[in-house]
Amino acid sequence: MARSWLGTIPVWGTMGSLMVTFCIWFFACLIYKQLLLGQYCGQEFEFHVDRKRNVGYVKQQIAKRGKGFRDLREQELILDGEELEDKRLIDDICKSNEAVLHLLVRKSAKVQAKSVQKDFEVSVVASTSDENGADAVENLQERFQVVALNTVPRSFILEPLIVNPKITLSPVVKQLISSTFDGIARGHQPIRSSEGSGSAYFMLDSCGQNYVSVFKPIDEEPMAVNNPRRLPLSVDGFNYAEGYEHSSKILKIGSLQMFMKNCGSCEDMDHRAFPVDDVHRMSVLDIRLANADRHAGNILVQKDDKDGQLVLIPIDHGYCLPENFGDCIFDWLYWTQAKRPYSAETIAYINSLDAEKDIELLKFHGWTISLACARVLRISTMLLKKGAERGLTPFAIGRIMCRETLKKESVIEEIVEEAEEGVLPGTSEAAFLQSVSLIMDRRLDDLIK
Repeated sequence: MARSWLGTIPVWGTMGSLMVTFCIWFFACLIYKQLLLGQYCGQEFEFHVDRKRNVGYVKQQIAKRGKGFRDLREQELILDGEELEDKRLIDDICKSNEAVLHLLVRKSAKVQAKSVQKDFEVSVVASTSDENGADAVENLQERFQVVALNTVPRSFILEPLIVNPKITLSPVVKQLISSTFDGIARGHQPIRSSEGSGSAYFMLDSCGQNYVSVFKPIDEEPMAVNNPRRLPLSVDGFNYAEGYEHSSKILKIGSLQMFMKNCGSCEDMDHRAFPVDDVHRMSVLDIRLANADRHAGNILVQKDDKDGQLVLIPIDHGYCLPENFGDCIFDWLYWTQAKRPYSAETIAYINSLDAEKDIELLKFHGWTISLACARVLRISTMLLKKGAERGLTPFAIGRIMCRETLKKESVIEEIVEEAEEGVLPGTSEAAFLQSVSLIMDRRLDDLIK
């Protein structure tokens, strides 16, 4: 099954994500509907369905509670003559006060429903089969009332947080914001991912059937005050600390990222099938940013519809540009592709890299990184360029950055430590980096002898 997660556009030099302000002016109650199913193959049972559940979930619940329910893939839910896809949300289906809902099963059944206070009662009556085992379809079209959701008027603001008025949003970013806005305007609340130590919310399109973006609030990151792993969901779908009270101007600031369709992560597949160029691009990105979280679950796999070619999508870059090299993790390090040399095209790209220009670009977009983080970017870029110049593979360069054990420092840590011990107090950053460069040259030359 495809993972529901987010991705970055796999092109050279993408280093940022869009900061977005959510000003929530509404609170739509989380309504639970209680389905009472009676006389299904002679059984009676009931279950609760969150209005944010989908059609597939309803099928599963019926299958669990009712014996004799056949292959789920053969079953269909029909609304007004239209087949409902398994991923369709219950909230999106039950918008009107009246609806005709048909459950088509191989052993046909009659569906009836009536409102019961805030819930509605559904009866599914299985029909009998003839002597030859053929199923009889009997009186399936029964009207019933679907209780209207107790929603309140909604209004909201969704806008990018732009710190530099000279910045012009690209058409891709504008479309991303617009699609996310349309989904919220239609009442489709954020759906929180069950994965990860922080919060990631899937944002739906206007139809409520497809994810278009992922929103990651700053205040729900690991160790942050509203981290969801210790808080219940609030009525607007986000998380707030205990004692929080409703306000008409609640801000949620975070990163809005494009959702990337995929067929799973690298955890689920044999890495030998991955394209060499994709692995090399990812290695360049991770080495430059000293990525401390490049495990297999943070690499999605997409299958091209035209030729079936696999495409790697690196995601989740919240642990990039750390203040030191102690936690670098590259899952691709021991893949076969990492032991092949960079192509001429990739080497040309590496040679074009300029850490100083990238730092200025970050400042232009409002991100002023610390001296320690800037130093990491400068040194990692230096290592990548010197290594590529000497014909080193991603494996050889990556090993310099990653520790063999938790307690044994990496080669790059040893280089930095030697440079720090060799310079006088008050030495300029430029002089320090020059010392690092000389030591790095010596260590790399020893490596290739």
